[in-house]
Amino acid sequence: MPEPLSVVTEQLPKSKLGMTIEVPADVVDATYERVLNRLASRAKIEGFRPGKAPRALVESRIGPAALREEVVETMVPEVVRQALDEKSIDPIDNPDIEVLELERGRPARLKATISVMPEVELADVKTLKIEPPDHSHEVTDEMLERRLDELREPMAEITPVEREVRTGDLAVIDIEVEADGKVVESESRKSTEAEVKEGVLLPELLAVLPGTFGGETREAKVNFPESYSNPELAGKEATIRVTVQGVKEKVLPTLDDALTQSMTNGKQETAGAYRTAVREELEESAAALVKMEREQAVVKALVDASAVDVPETLVDRELTSQLEALERSLNRQGMKLDRYLEYLGKSVDQWMADERPEAEARLKVDLVLAEFARREGLDPSDEDVEKYLEEQAEQDDELKGQVAELKSSASVRRYFASRLRRRRVLDRLLEVAS
Repeated sequence: MPEPLSVVTEQLPKSKLGMTIEVPADVVDATYERVLNRLASRAKIEGFRPGKAPRALVESRIGPAALREEVVETMVPEVVRQALDEKSIDPIDNPDIEVLELERGRPARLKATISVMPEVELADVKTLKIEPPDHSHEVTDEMLERRLDELREPMAEITPVEREVRTGDLAVIDIEVEADGKVVESESRKSTEAEVKEGVLLPELLAVLPGTFGGETREAKVNFPESYSNPELAGKEATIRVTVQGVKEKVLPTLDDALTQSMTNGKQETAGAYRTAVREELEESAAALVKMEREQAVVKALVDASAVDVPETLVDRELTSQLEALERSLNRQGMKLDRYLEYLGKSVDQWMADERPEAEARLKVDLVLAEFARREGLDPSDEDVEKYLEEQAEQDDELKGQVAELKSSASVRRYFASRLRRRRVLDRLLEVAS
């Protein structure tokens, strides 16, 4: 019976383990014999039938360096796998192996460096200090009137007017975008309608358009983000010139009982009841927003107070996935990744270096919440996932009728399991932190 392996481990930075493995001499010799037998059976040497040449001749023809390389390729994967099993180590990537010593008749020594899932030093949720929000989500009368205006907007009467542009109008405009001293034709427009209101126009244009009369031109400087879809503008300052060709006014219908009944298909009979229902909807949305902000605050506090050494391997994997997603998105828009990076003035390595801190931060959140879920026993069972999937499908018209198909997909089940686990984690965090 062969002697067992000798395996010594040591903790290294960045969630790595060092593993020194000593392989008994009889295992080394047995591997040499096995490799030689395999090579001899395949060797074609002049004067001998295939596979019949003496092993000594085969070995001399191969040479000691090539033979040793064959032994390394045969023995090392088996030995490392056995050592990992003995120490119950679950690597998250292929180990980096260095052969320190390997020759016939002597024990071999290997050095393996292994990335593993990191240990998370989880903070005590009960001791976290949660910063209160610095703003209110109270539903005001002004918010209610704005929402009622939005609901009536599809029924607005649009009329051309001879006056200056005002907030809320539809402006007929010519747009010219200039960057790096030349006009960006793909972003320029003629006689296009634009609603002059927040969330529709760029803030820089919203600041200069009101008060403009027909035939007048206004311009604004705009700094486009690095992530902007057009590479000619991504990360650059541009000048946008807007010439007003016409103005159209939107007149909303009066909110009375008749309009209320029409808008709600008779569910609400009076304008007063409708106003109350809309206010309740706004208050429900405000409450959901308050909950979401508190969840974010608790998660941030927990992550900031916890410690975890995120492995470089996980960060590299996250960045690769992110880059592949970016490439797919660009391809759908008819652009190539290398061209996009060229416009940004970056190589792939520079892009990854810039994105690395954010990727590492995302992974830290995932690792901390996963550890919290493990300690609290929040991982859902298969039955829990199926029930949650059924509930979510019932609320989604596109998923109704596809439950059986969804349940049979492993990737779909993992997705819903992840969503359910996240929901449980957030609910539990709020409960404990409160």
